[in-house]
Formats: sequence, C-alpha cells, structure tokens
Amino acid sequence: MNGYWNGPKPEPQVRTIEEMREVLADPGCTSDQPLYFMYRDLARNESDREWLRQHHVRYDITVIPARTLCGEYVKTKGHYHTENPAGAPYPEIYEVLLGTGHFLLQTRNADDVVMIEGTPGDKILIPPGYGHVTINPGTEDLVMANLVSSEFASDYGPYADLQGAAYYEMEGGALVKNPRYPDAPPVRYCSPVEVPDLGIEKGVGLYDLIGRPRSVAFLNHPEQFAEIFADVTGGCLVMR
Repeated sequence: MNGYWNGPKPEPQVRTIEEMREVLADPGCTSDQPLYFMYRDLARNESDREWLRQHHVRYDITVIPARTLCGEYVKTKGHYHTENPAGAPYPEIYEVLLGTGHFLLQTRNADDVVMIEGTPGDKILIPPGYGHVTINPGTEDLVMANLVSSEFASDYGPYADLQGAAYYEMEGGALVKNPRYPDAPPVRYCSPVEVPDLGIEKGVGLYDLIGRPRSVAFLNHPEQFAEIFADVTGGCLVMR
C-alpha cells in the first residue's frame, strides 16, 4: 500500500489458499503464499473516520499480487451483498489505484454475467443484486479501493456452493465456463462508468467523496438512485 495510503494502516486480513480452495478452478491447487490482503475501515484522520461512521460508509483497500494458481489468475473469493431495510441489495464501488483489474459480475441466478476491466483511476460500480469477483490478470500488484455501506454483509455461500463464479479466467486471458452454471450466458464486456452528477469521475478519487453526503448516499439507499445502475444492468454504454 506504500504510495497509495498515507493514513494509519492496520494489520490486513490475509486470504490464504485454504480459504479459497472451494472457489478455484482446481481445488487441489497448493500455495504457501498469501493470495491477497484486505485493509478494512480506513480513515486518514479522526474527522474523516467520524464522517464515515455518521454516514454508514466504509473505505477499504485490497492488494492482489500478480500470480497464477494452477493456471488460473489470482482472484478474490466472490460474494453477494445483503439487502438494506428497504429490501434493495447494497451496491459497492471500486477504484483501481495500481495495475489492471478484471471485475466479473453476475446476478444470483447467473442469467447475466459482466466483465469490466479497470485501470488506474477507473471506477467500477457493483449494482444491487450482482455478486462479484475481482481478478488480477496483470504482471504487477492490483491495488484497489472501495466504498461500501458499513451496514452490509458479504454472502460468500453461493460462490462456495458452486465452486466459484460462472467463469474462471485462466493464464493468457481465456475464460473457461464453470460447468456448475450450465445455463450461464456468454460474458458481456463493459466499460467502467462515470456519474459526474455524484462526483464519480476520472480525476476524483473515492476518498475525495468523503465530506460529500450526496455522493455516497446511493451506497445505503440504492432504491433512490436506480438510474445510476443502468449502464451495467441495461446493456452498458460501451461493448467491446
């Protein structure tokens, strides 16, 4: 995280091969190295921390080293989000700080599967109802920040039950379909989105949204901001 975080740095949560085995293309793969590091609930100072707490928002940084596991690029475990009191699943937003990230999104029944590539400065919006896995397909560390409601919880169960997402990304970029999703459609390739009305755009870091209540309100009340999710759920602005 050196160079990407200038505030207090807690000990990270470390994801190991044993915690990931159930979602790998090859569950028998072995590794004696940590797979990725999660720095949760960050704030540069107490004033920022109090603002985040009052607005029920959390800022995190995740670092995924560039590696492969038996031919599969290293990835996060994958999870869905729980619902808010209005019955809408919580969304999430990411910012790539270093490297290249492939964000693989899917609905709970995997009738829509979306891949979004992000490079430094890009923002990737996870719409309500979509689970997601982040993959490092590059040759350098992937460092990414995220903002999410502090009221949400991660549901890893569906990914664990089906041995990962609908597709595995293998070394060289090949997407291999997970046979446990026989009805999953081909992957849609989409571009990162910008929402200038909320201050979500190139040149504005996610941490810069602290102090802007309207810019983060969608994280707790997605039902009031349905229009900002249309680029993913409605077909994407750009198909590649």
